[in-house]
Amino acid sequence: MANTSQLALAGQSIWLDNITRALLDDGTIARYIAEWDVVGLTSNPTIFDQAISKSTTYDSQIRELASRGMDPESIFFELAIDDLRRACDLFAPVHRRTGGLDGWVSLEVSPKLAYDTASTVKQALALHAKADRPNLFIKVPGTPEGLPAVEQLSEAGVPVNVTLLFDAAQYRAAADAWNRGLAKRIAAGKDPIVCSVASVFVSRWEKPCTAALAASGRGELKDTAGIAAGRGCWEAYVSMLTSENWRNLAAKGATPQRLLFASTSTKDPSLSATMYVEALAAPGTVNTMPDGTLKALAATGSIKDILTACDGRGSAALAALAAAGIDLGRVAAQLQTEGAASFVKSWDDLVAAIGTKAAAAKVSA
Repeated sequence: MANTSQLALAGQSIWLDNITRALLDDGTIARYIAEWDVVGLTSNPTIFDQAISKSTTYDSQIRELASRGMDPESIFFELAIDDLRRACDLFAPVHRRTGGLDGWVSLEVSPKLAYDTASTVKQALALHAKADRPNLFIKVPGTPEGLPAVEQLSEAGVPVNVTLLFDAAQYRAAADAWNRGLAKRIAAGKDPIVCSVASVFVSRWEKPCTAALAASGRGELKDTAGIAAGRGCWEAYVSMLTSENWRNLAAKGATPQRLLFASTSTKDPSLSATMYVEALAAPGTVNTMPDGTLKALAATGSIKDILTACDGRGSAALAALAAAGIDLGRVAAQLQTEGAASFVKSWDDLVAAIGTKAAAAKVSA
């Protein structure tokens, strides 16, 4: 049995946090599905920036689309949707086999819309319709302006991956927005089954906490913040599933928005590559991981500790961090703002790279 199967047996789904056309062309993603229990895939602007700007794989299509007079942003969505349609088709058997639980692929709206509700809804609806695949999530940031968009898209029946969440408060806000949309949808007599995930970023917690912990003399808590935040969100997720509000929706046929652990690769090479994966094995959830983390899990990972509904370890670890002087709410808000900004930077770099390639094509034509 592959080491990755330990997570599957624990009830946690493994998704790949990466996509490139090369990975599709050479059969790597197909092998991950067949050999390492991968049952879904996520993408973001940084992933596509790396895939498109640092290779020539997409150049011929960029030239062809530029010749039609398309602007760089429109070209990007054409490139991304072509890749993600292929990925959706690759995961379609998983989607059918799991009754829609897994087999999902994610495409993000422009990160420049993170603080623009109406434009987020408009672009999400257009992208979902254009991709025309039943197993495509549209990623929407869980910013204060993104959450009303999540509610509207839930009501409209668009599957959404709510991204850029960092703590239990942000997770609960995303879950509440999704559930409000479902309630409106059900009240209108529409199909109650619309799938969603809420993506909590884990590893980014360590950097802002490390210096503060050292200054407070609590250096022993270094590298515990990400796991604490993830487990805190798990506790909030379990609480949501047992709430009266959710039980009412479930009684009418709704399926829950699943918790997804993202940013689960360790940034410090002195740490185990599978530290976050092993600490956040939780039934009914998803872990999306980059190739390196997936390979490390397959090679040496060992899942020995499965989170239970009532162990309270997340709350206890967060209380220890708070006692050490970490303002958890402030850090979570800071991380969300910085995360949105980093995706905008990747987006700008990506669009500029496509523009450069398109301009070069016009000159050589």
